[in-house]
Amino acid sequence: MAMSFPYSQFPTISIPSRKYKSVHIPTLHHQPSKSKSPVLHLCHRPFLSDFTRTFKCQAQKQQEYQVERLFSNLNQATLKREPGSLSSAIFLVAGTTVGAGILAIPAVTQEAGFLASAVACIVCWIFMVATGLLIAEVNVNTMCELGSGGVSLVSMARRTLGTAGVQIACWTYIFIHYALLVAYVARSSEILTNILGIPLWESAALFSLVFGGICYFGSQRFIGAVNGVLVFGIIISFTALAAVASGEVQPDALLKANFEAVPMSIPIIALSFVYQNVVPVLCTNLEGNISKVRTAIVLGTAIPLGLFLVWNGVILGSIPNTEMADKIVDPLQQLRSTNVVVGPIIEVFSLFAIATSYIGFVLGLTDFLADLLKLPASQNTPLPYLLTLIPPLALALLDPEIFFKALDFAGTYGVLVLFGIFPAAMAWSDRYSSSSPSIKLPQLLPGGRVTLSFVMGGAAYIILSEILEKFGHP
Repeated sequence: MAMSFPYSQFPTISIPSRKYKSVHIPTLHHQPSKSKSPVLHLCHRPFLSDFTRTFKCQAQKQQEYQVERLFSNLNQATLKREPGSLSSAIFLVAGTTVGAGILAIPAVTQEAGFLASAVACIVCWIFMVATGLLIAEVNVNTMCELGSGGVSLVSMARRTLGTAGVQIACWTYIFIHYALLVAYVARSSEILTNILGIPLWESAALFSLVFGGICYFGSQRFIGAVNGVLVFGIIISFTALAAVASGEVQPDALLKANFEAVPMSIPIIALSFVYQNVVPVLCTNLEGNISKVRTAIVLGTAIPLGLFLVWNGVILGSIPNTEMADKIVDPLQQLRSTNVVVGPIIEVFSLFAIATSYIGFVLGLTDFLADLLKLPASQNTPLPYLLTLIPPLALALLDPEIFFKALDFAGTYGVLVLFGIFPAAMAWSDRYSSSSPSIKLPQLLPGGRVTLSFVMGGAAYIILSEILEKFGHP
């Protein structure tokens, strides 16, 4: 794209994006030249800038232009820049990751034992960090090429994998989010009913209304503050739970390692590390700053990893005679029955964990639906929020016992496809396709084709193993 400007003009390019976001070029500096009408070639990297970084675009006759701050988040009401906070981004990732999955981890790992499941958790964490970095890489490249912020997986899949990729991504993404939102509403309504003594449908409606309203009416800063408070509540309640239950931990129980039972726990563990749905939101909020995005992903998922390991150790080390039962019993129920103090703490911790994850998934799904429905980018319309909040509320009320079913199904057939195979496939197309643009981001995940093949192959192997395990035996 070429445009001619007189020396005295400094153009501004404004491109509306999702809520409170836009793009502009406030300042252009150029070196003197004898030509009265220089031609500026805008490069394909306008979304990589932060406040201090500048990029050089080569013009005709070897002129150089420096463009400062090409991408900014603007509040459409006040027209003030609202740069995303790195700490808020870390809390968003951590809060989204620490969700209902952590409550199910002890139930699916007790047969494998703490030692084997700890290894599985670390491997799953590395895998999910890798796929999150791949999504971030493709997302910012897509923002650069399309010239728009708020790019969801729909636009990423359309650009890299074509129509077939869009269809698979759309239905898998919607399936995962609805399944998990159903699980969150079902579990939170049960907790609120126990605490407040109100009917189940009122608890479910109250939870959806409060946290859905926060997502719809709240600004970036307010949502980040709420998420930070909830994550702080998770840490406090988790610390209290670990302190109370650790007195009953038996060290010998932590040495149990049955690696043959690990594969059956992988889908739930992988599900517990899901945060990739907020990576597009993260990239836009942090104005395409890849260094900050990488830091938010790594640190934001490292916090839940530590919580998962301690949580699993405390629960599995405290429950007695796990090998004597003929069927798997929820270890949390066993712990409640043996320690009356633990029960209320578990309820509070569970509610905080579900609320943070619910916020992340609502933000991710509403942004996805807005992009899918091609709604105006500068307007915060209620339709995506209604489509996000009402169906999970209805399904949770129809089947209150759906919690574990939804988690297992979403983890096996949704997460490992959309957040396992798809990121690597999109990155492969983005990096090595002949139609990919010549100017792209640096690769956020090293290893080239070997790493991408390993990511896709590992996810496909787990999915196939689960299918054979569940449907291959009479």
